Amino acid sequence: MTLRLLRHFAKAGSIFLEDFRPLKLTCLQSVLCLLFALFMISTGSSRAEDRSPNIVFIMCDDLGYSDVGCFGQTKIRTPNIDRLAAEGMKFTQHYSGNAVCATSRCVLMTGKHPGHAQIRDNREIKPEGQFPLLKDTATIARVLKSNGYVTGAFGKWGLGGPGTTGEPLQQGFDRFFGYNCQRVAHNYYPTHLWDDDKKIELKNPNFSAHQKFPADADMKNPANYEKYSGKDYAPDLIMEQARQFIKLNKDKRFFAYIPTTVPHLALQVPPDSLAEYLGKFPETPYDGSRGYLPHFAPRAAYAAMITRMDMEVGRILELLRELKLEDNTLVVFTSDNGPLYNQLGGTDTDFFKSSADLRGLKGSLYEGGFRVPMIARFPKRIAAGTTTERVTGFEDWMPTILDMLNLPTAIPNDVDGVSFAKTLLGQSQPEREFLYREFPGYGGQQLLHAGRYIAIRQKLMATKANPNPKIKTELYDLKSDPSQKNDLASSSPEIIGKLEKVMKEQHTPSAEFPMKVID
Repeated sequence: MTLRLLRHFAKAGSIFLEDFRPLKLTCLQSVLCLLFALFMISTGSSRAEDRSPNIVFIMCDDLGYSDVGCFGQTKIRTPNIDRLAAEGMKFTQHYSGNAVCATSRCVLMTGKHPGHAQIRDNREIKPEGQFPLLKDTATIARVLKSNGYVTGAFGKWGLGGPGTTGEPLQQGFDRFFGYNCQRVAHNYYPTHLWDDDKKIELKNPNFSAHQKFPADADMKNPANYEKYSGKDYAPDLIMEQARQFIKLNKDKRFFAYIPTTVPHLALQVPPDSLAEYLGKFPETPYDGSRGYLPHFAPRAAYAAMITRMDMEVGRILELLRELKLEDNTLVVFTSDNGPLYNQLGGTDTDFFKSSADLRGLKGSLYEGGFRVPMIARFPKRIAAGTTTERVTGFEDWMPTILDMLNLPTAIPNDVDGVSFAKTLLGQSQPEREFLYREFPGYGGQQLLHAGRYIAIRQKLMATKANPNPKIKTELYDLKSDPSQKNDLASSSPEIIGKLEKVMKEQHTPSAEFPMKVID
């Protein structure tokens, strides 16, 4: 009887006693064994709250600083993201890895700023995919996997096409589902997605995400836009797989990286979500003349895409609660760069004030181009409803996460990131010395953020019209001039000199992404 009882409690405490078969147990031995079993139940490492924390990292695509309610949005409903902010910490000066997709993601994955990163701009490699990360790159996924985590990526990858060294399964991820290629991700009803390393066909017709509305058709008739959709809405399929990954690994330590494509173009959303916003805003049908697909209610579509994504965030949060993982999971929400400019596609970021009062949009190293919303929630460790103005960037996530996991020795020696784990935990922390950005796209740009000052350079790439561009450094005092309207360069030569020195030190020439003016 005592042995059966002991086995019962031992099983509950995840102790296996198949080899424990004494012929006799004294009364004292029985009591001691029973107490030991009960102790293991009360402190058992099998409980979720006793394991190293899980990480759910949700990253939007071209979501502006002020596209969600907790960062100032008034026209688009984001109740679940707002709840995250209410239950966690909001960062008002968090910067994406860069002002465009691929290089921003490279910074996040590797912990290296763009002056040292392998990938420094968008570059497609035919037939599908982008310029790849090198073999054996020390990505956050690879480091976590080597420390016992199950790793999954769900959404848009953009760091190496199928069969290359850069594809997700070659960069530390155990599981991948979504778009490998950024170009394919322009269409929310693609013909295929990638399930690990296998292409799966979807129930969608083959149509280009870049076409104009027929000149002889009625632009105000929604029926004329049905050909720009299909049966399988990719974001729904992707988020379903992300939830499945969490369910399957609920008893393990996991890293779920969810780089959703929302709200990057084209403007496509299922009718049930669109209905929530139809008639809410003044609308002018978009004809596709600025690239991407036409839409009869472009403002409603943009808002609906974000609200539907917010709904999916809510499903993730509810799943964590149901699985009793909520208190042991760090949830992060952010964006890969600033909102799209209105000269491309049918979005109207001016109408929604997507970048608030910040100067610049996607592709620009002014604040609006890469200052992004960021929220971190970790119940019982990150104080609810808190806000910080600490300057942080995507390169900081690798050392921060590893610090939060008590794995500081796992941080690669060559990362540029600075852990802000102390800030997350409400402790004092020295100000970040500087934050550096560069990329050859959009004319070539370089930036240094040091304290209250921003030094920025533009037009660093030679063109036929300007084969020998001169370097001009602008200077802004972000504390007194957050909209960057007043260039102080001419009146502050000493400050300019100090910042230019750091800019030079942080730039390492890249053979694949040269910037000859500063190389």
